[in-house]
Amino acid sequence: MDEKLLEFENKMKKSCVALEEEYAAIRAGRANPNILNKLTVDYYGVPSTIQQVANVSVPEPRIIQIAPWEKSLIKAIEKAIQISDIGITPSNDGKVIRLVFPELTEERRKDLSKDVKKKAENAKVAVRNIRRDANDAFKKLEKNSEITEDELKTANDKIQKMTDKYVAEIDKLAENKTKEIMTV
Repeated sequence: MDEKLLEFENKMKKSCVALEEEYAAIRAGRANPNILNKLTVDYYGVPSTIQQVANVSVPEPRIIQIAPWEKSLIKAIEKAIQISDIGITPSNDGKVIRLVFPELTEERRKDLSKDVKKKAENAKVAVRNIRRDANDAFKKLEKNSEITEDELKTANDKIQKMTDKYVAEIDKLAENKTKEIMTV
């Protein structure tokens, strides 16, 4: 029974980790190299992340600097950034690419905050769906006489506690990201 509970807890944990990754890609007025995590470039026929083919640094709070290890990659990296949805136009001097992040407007901050709340709500729904699946799995075990009614009640209580724990963690992640976005 404990392995089964652990399996469902791991699924809930993965929902929180996925939410953190989504939040890392949301820019909050500060240069954060994580927004480049999902961008790939063709490196000798192999799709590679920008961090695998270049040195990514943040020399100033609102600038990301990308120094490719091979000059031939500058155009490919620039193109990958332009076709992405990060909304920043790269500039290069032949050696490095710079991404300059403009100050976020109040309206844009509010839009990003709404997006953060929406992503948090989706993560909570995912956690609740996992709770439902877990409860169903344990009801099935009880129906097949593999566990007793008392064990079913205990399992349901533990599942509810796990759900509450991860929903609270999601709320905390959303609150922190909103705070980061709204900080001027």
